[in-house]
Amino acid sequence: MHFRREKYYPLGGPDGGDGGRGGSIYFEATIDLNTLIDYRYRQQFKAEPGTPGAGQKMHGAKGEDIILSVPCGTIIRDGETKELVGDLTEIGQRVMVARGGRGGLGNVHFATSTRQAPKESQKGEPGEERWLLLELRLIADVGLVGYPNAGKSTLLSVVSAAHPKIADYPFTTLEPNLGVVEGGQPRYGDGYSFVMADIPGLIEGAAQGVGLGHEFLRHIRRTRVLLHLVDGSALDRDPWEDFLAINRELRDYDEELGQRPQLVVYNKMDLPEAQERWPDFKKKAEAAGYRVFGISAAAHQDVDELINETSRLLNEIMRDEAERAATQVISDLRENEGPVLRPQAADAFTVLKVEDGVFVVSGKRVERMVSMTDPESEEGMDRLQVQLEKMGVTKAIEEAGVKVGDVVRFNKTELIWGE
Repeated sequence: MHFRREKYYPLGGPDGGDGGRGGSIYFEATIDLNTLIDYRYRQQFKAEPGTPGAGQKMHGAKGEDIILSVPCGTIIRDGETKELVGDLTEIGQRVMVARGGRGGLGNVHFATSTRQAPKESQKGEPGEERWLLLELRLIADVGLVGYPNAGKSTLLSVVSAAHPKIADYPFTTLEPNLGVVEGGQPRYGDGYSFVMADIPGLIEGAAQGVGLGHEFLRHIRRTRVLLHLVDGSALDRDPWEDFLAINRELRDYDEELGQRPQLVVYNKMDLPEAQERWPDFKKKAEAAGYRVFGISAAAHQDVDELINETSRLLNEIMRDEAERAATQVISDLRENEGPVLRPQAADAFTVLKVEDGVFVVSGKRVERMVSMTDPESEEGMDRLQVQLEKMGVTKAIEEAGVKVGDVVRFNKTELIWGE
């Protein structure tokens, strides 16, 4: 609130400027991060507030935004409703998660022909506050699935430059590993590359969380193709039963995941035990409609054929996706379809008696209006009273049984009901 005081302007008048908008908070996907570990140690962030307005109708500066970096593949959900806020899959993709409040209005806005020196200004709008849940899902074109010790990490190390931990015992891999597979002859135009993810071994009950199943299975959701590795040399297990068990876990966790294109990889063909059971396994897999490959990742046996077929299948899927997307765009343009917006009434509100002498008024517009009113300003409170009466809030509170001296709560603001 400010008034003009200058020589030759005896009548002056209000000239208070508006406050600046508060800074907003964004998440941005970056290639420089691989984990969300930074947000384990710091979980609260506050953007800079806008600066106050000044005399001569000068507006305050906008508060500086905060941009928080997260790895590609980060999913952001509201902490209370679990509603999806953002899914950052591409480098540089950005989403606003908390909007800064609008700056308050200076007293110049409240001048009228009958009130030429208003001693009233408006407080700034509170910025958004929320708790968020961050989840990281790996972004890979191809996912390796199978029982522990099936040879997934070995295969990844053979076909890419990745160096996962490899040892002869189950659950050697405890975190997913990524590798870029490159092949063909790029100089002749038939080269290819794709990202492959080595998912830690699954066991029966993984869909219910057994053996950290949920932690592992969620990383497979983004993949387009699954390479299902089976250990053909395990003497204490049946390779075909292992294959069926893992597919059951995939379907139980996500029905769509169970329908994901699969190439079946019968591994460890350099061992006699695997060679002996290979014909029977191949017959069953092909009868079930799967394309099956017998390889030895450790001996680099028949791996090239598997990778070439994986690349071909992946390109086919991506081409189909592009065609479907183009068809959808053309259909939308022809039908002139747009999003159906069903905005909620801005004036909607509810009045609830939570206990004796305490009433809570909820509603987007009324809460915002009260929060931006200066309780120390008599003129501001008079204006608020008129606005509440026009909206029907006053009548609704009285019908709810409010008495003089009761507390009426508007979000975080509490007012004492008077005459």
